Amino acid sequence: MQLSVANIADVPAIHYNITLLGRFPSGKAWLGLFLNSASGMVTQMPEFFITTLGCKVNQYESQALAEAWQSLGWQERYSSGEVASGGVLLVNSCAVTASAVADVRATVRRLHRENPFAQIWIVGCSAQTHRLEMKALPGVQAVIPTARKPELLKYPEQWLRGEQKSEELAAPDGKRIYPPFSISTYRRARPVLKIQDGCSHGCTYCIVPLARGAAVSRPPDEVLAEARRLLEAGFREIILSGINLSQYRLPSTTQSGERKGFWSLLEHLELELASEWKGTARLRISSLEPGQLNEQALDILAHSQLVCPHLHISLQSGSNSMLKRMGRGHYQPDLLPEFCKKLKNIWPRFGLGVDLLVGFPGENDSEFQETLQLVDSLPLTYAHVFPYSRRPGTVAATMPGQLAKSVLSNRSAVLRQTVQEKKGRFLEELASEHAELRVVLENSVEGAGISEYYTECKFISIPEMAGPKVITRTHVMGREQECLLVEPVQEQHNMFG
Repeated sequence: MQLSVANIADVPAIHYNITLLGRFPSGKAWLGLFLNSASGMVTQMPEFFITTLGCKVNQYESQALAEAWQSLGWQERYSSGEVASGGVLLVNSCAVTASAVADVRATVRRLHRENPFAQIWIVGCSAQTHRLEMKALPGVQAVIPTARKPELLKYPEQWLRGEQKSEELAAPDGKRIYPPFSISTYRRARPVLKIQDGCSHGCTYCIVPLARGAAVSRPPDEVLAEARRLLEAGFREIILSGINLSQYRLPSTTQSGERKGFWSLLEHLELELASEWKGTARLRISSLEPGQLNEQALDILAHSQLVCPHLHISLQSGSNSMLKRMGRGHYQPDLLPEFCKKLKNIWPRFGLGVDLLVGFPGENDSEFQETLQLVDSLPLTYAHVFPYSRRPGTVAATMPGQLAKSVLSNRSAVLRQTVQEKKGRFLEELASEHAELRVVLENSVEGAGISEYYTECKFISIPEMAGPKVITRTHVMGREQECLLVEPVQEQHNMFG
């Protein structure tokens, strides 16, 4: 419907398009105002607030959606209570564990309490895997599945009106194509650059393929263009991220006819960016599969002028029998210590983290000890230890030998303690040597930052040169629990010199 409004001062009438967006608890409708294309008059545009749960890829996609909506004239607000009635509270959700889904439910209920007159939209993994459950939560007006998430970049108002336009993101051969998310800035000091989405492997415990779909790779020219945009915007550390970087593929092929993978992309970025940005900017690799740690990896890293001396490995277990039951029998965990020895010839010091999944169905004491022994043999500086979480729709959910929570908790505690001791020794080594670190300041109020080794740092005093996004040369002056206390090197002619 339309409404004409004119005040008594003979101001020309303004013609608004009015859309019914929902109802107050009392049953009365609330209305949204949009641009009337016939009159050309600018009216109140929708307001939105985004909250992000889960992984770095979700953080990236939230940034992309915020930029897209702002380009359409939508107004971003930075707390849920600031959003006007009929506006949108977007929840970018996670579903990797039962706890993650519980966090989504709690977040939605909290947002609805804070602003009962706004619409809540849910995107992300829970929107795909728990659609009906999400739809039943208070205040939820839309649950957008993975295949339709890219529509939000161009047509958000149609979701407001309940007139969703469906677009299939597929190539002429019917295969999935990379969703057109892109960014030009970032809310944090170290932006994520998404290069890949989805996973086609299908680990028996993992819900991500059900949530994200098959693996798809971002074209290398788009990756390079976005890296340049972020560098030119002043960012000095970029995190290369995806759902499964081992499944990244370039359009080009090797001599044997295989499509080139992640290391070839990294080599391409080095060739295009290093001459201009070496010494002043860096790339960080988010997470790798053990099977990617080969001779090509060593060669690329040996010649890299941009990559941080830090790797994070999706290891999950040190037991071959466990890995086979997990659907991860495509690599041998006992090869990782040898790779680390070779890597030490390239990087005399480096940060090393792993993901570990504890208490998978049927895990016995001997298999757990295999993992513990492997962890003990690795030069780890941290680890993420996850107790197994039964996910609906996965093969492992119906496997026999589901372990008691007490077993999961005890084994997790043992692994965490082992890793914590290794982390402590690494930090103490840096502190006792007064090591020189290159730190990106992330919080200018608290002086918190991250070093090239992925260690948390805190400036004892924050100089002007250590502004947000800048890489600052520092010396370690001490240690405060798990944080290194640093001071800038006095003369900084070359950030990496």
